[in-house]
Amino acid sequence: MPKMKTKSSAKKRFKITGSGKIKRKHAFKSHILTKKSKKRKLKLTHSGLVHKSDESNIKEQLRLS
Repeated sequence: MPKMKTKSSAKKRFKITGSGKIKRKHAFKSHILTKKSKKRKLKLTHSGLVHKSDESNIKEQLRLS
């Protein structure tokens, strides 16, 4: 039986916190930053958590469940 491989894209984008939640980064902060306000760019800098409804899909991609 072959090994279950994790999705490389998910491996690069998500991290598991100590309490078991999934951490993610915000999108829309890679380029075309001149038209975005300083406040918006600052908020996009900080990481967020994955919504509860999406957690099962991501855990499946990371082969956690």
